[in-house]
Amino acid sequence: MRSLGVLVFLIGHQALSFAQSDSFPQRPIRFIVPLAPGGGADIVARFISERLTKSLGQSVIVDNRGGGGTVIGADLAAKSAPDGYTWLLGTATTHAINSSLVKKLPYDPIKDFSPISLVAVLPQVIVAHPTLPAHTLKELISLAKKRPGEIFFASTGNGSANQLGAEMLKMVASIHMVHVPYKGAGPAVADLLAGQTQFMFTTIPPVLPHIKMQRLKTLAVAHSSRSNLLPLLPTTAEAGAPGVEASSWNGILSRAGTPVAIIQKIHKEIETLMQRNEFRERLLQTGIEPEINSPEEFAKFIQSETTRYAKVIAASGARID
Repeated sequence: MRSLGVLVFLIGHQALSFAQSDSFPQRPIRFIVPLAPGGGADIVARFISERLTKSLGQSVIVDNRGGGGTVIGADLAAKSAPDGYTWLLGTATTHAINSSLVKKLPYDPIKDFSPISLVAVLPQVIVAHPTLPAHTLKELISLAKKRPGEIFFASTGNGSANQLGAEMLKMVASIHMVHVPYKGAGPAVADLLAGQTQFMFTTIPPVLPHIKMQRLKTLAVAHSSRSNLLPLLPTTAEAGAPGVEASSWNGILSRAGTPVAIIQKIHKEIETLMQRNEFRERLLQTGIEPEINSPEEFAKFIQSETTRYAKVIAASGARID
């Protein structure tokens, strides 16, 4: 009799879950971006929210919660209700870097979230202020060896993927440069344009207009292949720094415990969106490579990225208490 009761409960619970998904969403959805406006992640979130607002029939509202190296926004999402009405735009920092970097992380990147899908890969480029006396990556390395500790590089925050890209370069080339962290791509790029820093690793979207206007010069793309938007720009391997790859990525996650049927419905909406040619082209034109995978594949991807970055962090000695 007990087994029968458990079976009835499970069937009832499953039926309730699917009933919830049929009516989902019934109110606006909060889409937390753990970074300041203006960066690649923010652009991805706004492209997606604009289209899903139309297809879901409810507003998907982007809520920028930058600060703390993405910890503030991610922690806010980790403590939300598990009902599918709060999403997080996860990044390499929130879900692969912080677990090794932050000593007392207030959330668990694995246990506190339900992965929904990877949505974008953002190859990073190395851009420099026009006054930097280096026009290639090899020249930057040579300059840093001659002037140790005198070259300043910007990042979107301590432990960010673009900081770790520069840390990889420092290790591979055996050079010493000074890290200057900012709260997001917007302020980091602004100070680079003003000459307060000399160069940075960054995703393409926030700097593409400045590259076209020659306000910034490009040294390399930190990816395994060249960018379609910047086809003449060599990869880091081609430019003399093999092994320095620092592509960022974005994915959508909800609070752990969100009903599976709701996760599946959100995933289906994202998958449908990613299959539209006009949407894919819109992302590609800004330097963003659209991606889609299953919740299970996304979970495995997060685990593999966590392992990869843990090695870089251990070797660099980077740490946030």
